[in-house]
Amino acid sequence: MATITQRTGPAATAILGLGVHRPARSVTNDEVCEVLDSDDEWSQSRTGIKARRFAGDDESLVDMAASAASKALEAAGVTAEALGTIILATSTHAQHTPHAAPLVAERLGSKAAAFDVGAGCAGFCHALSVASDLVRGGNAEHVLVIGVEQLSRFMDPADRSTAMIFADGAGAVIVGAADTAGIGPVAWGSEGSKSHVITQSHSCRDLGSGASPVVQMEGTAVFRWAPFAMADVARAAVDAAGLTLEDLDAFIPHQANLRITETLARNLKLPEGIAIARDIVDSGNTSAASVPLAMERMLRDGEAAPGDTALLIAFGAGLSFAGQVVTLPRIAPTAPASVS
Repeated sequence: MATITQRTGPAATAILGLGVHRPARSVTNDEVCEVLDSDDEWSQSRTGIKARRFAGDDESLVDMAASAASKALEAAGVTAEALGTIILATSTHAQHTPHAAPLVAERLGSKAAAFDVGAGCAGFCHALSVASDLVRGGNAEHVLVIGVEQLSRFMDPADRSTAMIFADGAGAVIVGAADTAGIGPVAWGSEGSKSHVITQSHSCRDLGSGASPVVQMEGTAVFRWAPFAMADVARAAVDAAGLTLEDLDAFIPHQANLRITETLARNLKLPEGIAIARDIVDSGNTSAASVPLAMERMLRDGEAAPGDTALLIAFGAGLSFAGQVVTLPRIAPTAPASVS
């Protein structure tokens, strides 16, 4: 029997650079409520959201992903030619074929292996773990991970459970070898028995009738599950990294809902002084893009610094979830300042 040779890579990986793309258009609660039976007070009290970003009519998902990716490459000091793999997490690329990652690769001038990941709002954290394993396994020297969504294209503007919450954006990181570990082991899983909680209203078979697919969500069910189940997953991620909550500098959860973030932080009993991401207030819930966007906001605003230790955790449709402890990276100097 022939012996198959397997590759081996570096013992440690880290996030080398981070870039984001925030659409220019900021949409207030009052604007959303022009076609929705609700108001600004309801939105802020239930979700914590004051505004969110929507992509322009001429701004595609691939445009946004490539913009964030270019900034991540700049921050990391890595060229597109050096990429071995591109992993793009999204639920809102409008077509099954071709998927978005190869289109982004072409924009960047890369011939890297490129594929999409569909894990809902947890997609970025799933892709980050896969990227780390690819580098450690010797199958790629550098991996580009992108989380990008255009949820404004897939919403019913009269559905208060989604129209008030979801938004657009993109975030990207470069994963590569490091002297010391900067990406901890992933804690992940799924709760398929709760898959009905976040769904798409129409299947592909319905599209010929002119029906448009829109996201539907049972917000109360998500609120009852996420802050409690995810506390255990967060502790598992910290334990797997060989750390304690006291070792953390920042907590960066998926920006689903400010009440979920605050309840989750209380359930974790986070030590005083740990910075907590609250990018949702003026960015909305950007699904797979929310963790890198929130990470960038904390770094940009000085709430955290490169080299700090942060706990990432995300959860969403599936229901799928994933989290890991990371060392925060550099951000692109040319990235736009956040808007409060």
